[in-house]
Amino acid sequence: MKQVMLVTGGGRGIGAATALLASRRGYAVCINYRSNAATAEALRARIVAEGGEAIAVQADVGVEAEVLRLFAAVDAALGPVTALVNNVGVLEQQCRLVDMSVERLQRVFTTNIVSYFLCSREAVRRMSTRLGGQGGGIVNVGSGASRHGAGNVYVDYAASKGAIDVFTLGLSKEVGAEGIRVNCVRPGIIYTDIHASGGDPDRVDKLASTVPMQRGGQPEEIAETILWLLGPQSSYVSGALVDAGGAR
Repeated sequence: MKQVMLVTGGGRGIGAATALLASRRGYAVCINYRSNAATAEALRARIVAEGGEAIAVQADVGVEAEVLRLFAAVDAALGPVTALVNNVGVLEQQCRLVDMSVERLQRVFTTNIVSYFLCSREAVRRMSTRLGGQGGGIVNVGSGASRHGAGNVYVDYAASKGAIDVFTLGLSKEVGAEGIRVNCVRPGIIYTDIHASGGDPDRVDKLASTVPMQRGGQPEEIAETILWLLGPQSSYVSGALVDAGGAR
């Protein structure tokens, strides 16, 4: 069976590292992006240059119509998705709850929660053996913030990732008998540019000393964990929340 992976927010950071590694492991890959076409296209070109198969598709995965268009594009170009990596995520400027607007909350929760539900729904419709599919795997990219709450900086982001923990547990039970495994990896502080979005581009270096391993993580390390969760080596793992945060 052809292995087809969709990575949301796949043009940078953990998503890009996952797409590249997946291609090297034999997956045909769809790199989803919202706005940075140049970065996504460069990654697609790199995968193709290495002999892989990849497409880059623009879509805001917090919008149902765009999710439907995204999955239709993958169906047409690569075939039905067999592996979904819900990776897209957003955080906003550091602040306390008393200063958060409802517009900010809606942006964070739509991107970090609703998109995971919409994309997983479409993946299940294609993977479920009950619906004629051949099974597959879903990995949700959560965050260690769901354990410590990120008070005073990103409590909205942390809450959104807590929702993904629960979603992972519930969906894994819902589709476990239909050939679909659902797991979550919860990265710690990782060297990606998401920290700049929150106004703290040096956050990983600032917090490295609080990690028992005394360093931040690299996107490639999280990608390895994601590929393990999707591979045959973890065939009896579903509903797992896998912490990849250097024991922080």
